[in-house]
Amino acid sequence: MHLPDLIADLGLILAAAGITTLIFKKIKQPLVLGYILAGLLVGSHLDFFPSVTDTKSINIWGEIGVIFLLFSLGLEFSFKKLVKVGGSASITAIVKVLFIILAGYLVGKGMGWKDMDSLFLGGILSISSTMITIKAFEELGLKHKKFAGLVFGVLIVEDLVAILLLVLFSTLAVSQQSAGTEMLYSILKLAFFLVLWFLGGIFLVPSFLKATKKLMNDETMLVVSLALCLVMVLLADKVGFSPALGAFIMGSILAETTQAERIEHLTKSVKDLFAAVFFVSVGMLIDPSMLVKYAVPILVATVVIIFGKIIFTILGALLSGQPLKTSVQSGMSLAQIGEFSFIIASLGLTLKVTSDFLYPIAVAAAAITTFTTPYLIKLSEPFYEFLKRVLPKKWLDGIERYSSSTEGITTLSDWRILLRSYIFNTIIHSVIIIAIIFLAYRYIQPFIASNIANSLTSIIISVVVSFILMSPFLWALSIRRIQRTAYSHLWLNKKYTRGPLIAIEFFRIALGIFFVGFLMYEFFDTWVAAVIALVLIILGMIIFSRKLQSFYDKLERRFMLNLNARENQKPDILPWDTHLTELTVSPESEVVGKTLSELMIREKYGVNIALIERGRNNIPTPGRDERLYPNDKLLLIGADDQLAAVKTLLEVDAPEITEESNFPNKEMTLQKVVVHAESPVYGLSIRNAGIREKAQALIVGIERGADRILNPSSDFVFDNGDVIWIVGNNKKIKEVI
Repeated sequence: MHLPDLIADLGLILAAAGITTLIFKKIKQPLVLGYILAGLLVGSHLDFFPSVTDTKSINIWGEIGVIFLLFSLGLEFSFKKLVKVGGSASITAIVKVLFIILAGYLVGKGMGWKDMDSLFLGGILSISSTMITIKAFEELGLKHKKFAGLVFGVLIVEDLVAILLLVLFSTLAVSQQSAGTEMLYSILKLAFFLVLWFLGGIFLVPSFLKATKKLMNDETMLVVSLALCLVMVLLADKVGFSPALGAFIMGSILAETTQAERIEHLTKSVKDLFAAVFFVSVGMLIDPSMLVKYAVPILVATVVIIFGKIIFTILGALLSGQPLKTSVQSGMSLAQIGEFSFIIASLGLTLKVTSDFLYPIAVAAAAITTFTTPYLIKLSEPFYEFLKRVLPKKWLDGIERYSSSTEGITTLSDWRILLRSYIFNTIIHSVIIIAIIFLAYRYIQPFIASNIANSLTSIIISVVVSFILMSPFLWALSIRRIQRTAYSHLWLNKKYTRGPLIAIEFFRIALGIFFVGFLMYEFFDTWVAAVIALVLIILGMIIFSRKLQSFYDKLERRFMLNLNARENQKPDILPWDTHLTELTVSPESEVVGKTLSELMIREKYGVNIALIERGRNNIPTPGRDERLYPNDKLLLIGADDQLAAVKTLLEVDAPEITEESNFPNKEMTLQKVVVHAESPVYGLSIRNAGIREKAQALIVGIERGADRILNPSSDFVFDNGDVIWIVGNNKKIKEVI
């Protein structure tokens, strides 16, 4: 029996990927580079290694890899995270991306490339790699640092911008011209479907998962998750978007559910397998002779990525009101390209609008910048110190003043509150109503006409069904009261605000009538029938206003319940929402000179002190008699609100304490240990086990069956199956427990 080429090729790909990734793991380099090298080895350009024969099938597997890669990125994304990262991350990301696209385009034109090649080069260079950045932060132990929050926020915004770029580049490639109307139509279409899918997804998917929860074991959850992903891929393809967009959207919808972590865990292996095939297929497209031939453009692209991204990220972060130090650290953390760059480059090849040399240039630049990323992150603090020395004091003071002034802009006027609510209300309900009208006109009416009733009857049934579906959303769009308090404040100011408020209400009602008229126009030829139907519908809206309000409120409650389910669920584990953070004791603080037993920080605030750094001395898991002194650096563990309360106690209006330093906490981690019959601590109390003394570690919580004990007493005796949550040095904990 002849073995199919696809199986032989897959065996070859995975064998090459396995060997190269083991080597790259050993030399502590990103695995993505190992996959690309494996692709280069098994590609058709090198003869000394067996080559893949069925390239077409491997490329299809690579496309599946892109789908699952973006699905997993979506699972980590979450639209609520995008809202939470706020203006700073959005401004930084948009400034950076726009300037780098422009720089890439100008560099391409400067080298004599076509418009499409230059534009795609700008897109390829503009998006930083989420995977590589997060990996570097984990390895360097920087995820808890202040600037890491901004970096992760920028990466979240960039993921969405990359999706937008894929849509825009596809439109440009198809139309072969930068027609403004075509681009505007694509952006509006994307916005329409993003809103519609998000609203529909949040309303339906969590409800479905909740209803089937008892039937879902790991196997069925995996199958259902992948099915949902591929259904959204089909929907995206059906309306003219890339399949990758559908996968990303479904991932971000599932990210809002209570099952997000479970789905992420279950789909990780599938994603890893197909992503490996995708990155290997990326490597297979590299022609070494092309790399030699285009060495200069590769070097230029690398320079644009490193220096361009550092400069424009710093500029964006400063404009958004971040301090100079945070801006510099963020800029030097984002100077690389990765997975989205490969996807944009492969889009150009698939649509046959870019030259063959662009893909290898992108991959080579990605490989170089992946190597440089950890070193740039390490150099960020020395570079900041250098800038502080060389920049004029006037500039530094100006940056500090600007940063302080933007932090204070948090209050919103009544007008802003009201207008923002009205805009959201109008967009959301308009999208739902338009979707219902098109669904009725394109699918419901033709289906009824061909299967159930004649043409006129089918039209009447379709209009009635459409209006019943639309009515709660029409009520919310045109009649519902929004932000009553802000509205009342403005209404009482008769002189200036009543006119605009009446105009807004008139516009809302007119918009509702327009949508009803649009529904009639789609189905009826004669204006008389349309006007009669319109009048009846408006009367119906007024008569049934109360019932519509009640029904809409139920829909809204269900939606908000689904949207907030992940935050509202009871924690499954103990230090469930706690994390490690650093605080410095201000010389002005009232805690100075007092012992930990006097301060009772653990008892009052529920916060544990894992480590004190005093000058060059480190005191892990300090005892009750340890005193706190000025400028002591504390590594604390607690929830956000607990840590915020302690922060006000320890840090008292001293600007210099916000400065970060290389705090020696890389080895101090929060981890989970399960006690079994063979454990050295089994049957011993916490005091007798001597964990604090031997491992310099602190037990912050214990789970025993369904019981959870926070900050257990020293008399607690360990039993088989106890889950211990402990902060300390990883190696020493392993030795003792």
